[in-house]
Amino acid sequence: MSAQPLRVLVVDDEAPARSRMRDLLADVDAVLPVAIAGEAANGRDALRLAEGGVDVVLLDVRMPGMDGIEVARHLQKLEPPPAVIFTTAYDAYAIQAFDLHVVDYLLKPIKASRLQEALSRVGAGKSAPAAEMLRAMQPAPRSCLSAAERGRVHLIPVEEVLFLRAELKYVTVRTAGREYLIEESLTQLEQEFPDRFVRVHRNCLVARAAIRGFERSAADSGEGPWQVVLAGLEERIPVSRRQQHVVRDLVR
Repeated sequence: MSAQPLRVLVVDDEAPARSRMRDLLADVDAVLPVAIAGEAANGRDALRLAEGGVDVVLLDVRMPGMDGIEVARHLQKLEPPPAVIFTTAYDAYAIQAFDLHVVDYLLKPIKASRLQEALSRVGAGKSAPAAEMLRAMQPAPRSCLSAAERGRVHLIPVEEVLFLRAELKYVTVRTAGREYLIEESLTQLEQEFPDRFVRVHRNCLVARAAIRGFERSAADSGEGPWQVVLAGLEERIPVSRRQQHVVRDLVR
């Protein structure tokens, strides 16, 4: 019985690069069975195509809108996540960073022998890159968060997030339209987006741009604790005693 071909998704914002990769995969197929499962010119299309089921994503690092590292982080929400092989024209310093994190990459211009070698490791059971590894490689804050629901990855533009609240092992992401659950650390989110979110409680970050004011909650004995008023949201977010200085700082 012949081996099932590796289902490969090609992701690159440049059409000539995708064409070149198709030719290389055709050369590799003579030795290692592969099937092109799709092509994408951007991160959003890549995620949509990957939901159909792929074994490996050949992923360009430098793409407009959403770079390859961020795409790889969102791909991890799939079950099972595909293996990722980055394609890059980065300089020597950046390549050292890839080597440091033990991530497989192909340096452009790509040779068929090197592509075959990388795909052979996937066929031998190479797994998807670890979340911690990709987070360490991320050059800038993500443009989107992502939540997995029924085999799909929902992208949540960070600019639309009103608050992030930790609840048990999950973080609730609230937008004006709905809530999502993600498995991430609130502390790491705070560190990734220091200019966008401010901590008002040990378990809650609110979007600075969404703050419309502060008000006291009702209490039997005078004025209660401060609460955050957010644009487009009836719910009020309590400010802990430890974070009362946030009210003073933002009011100024």
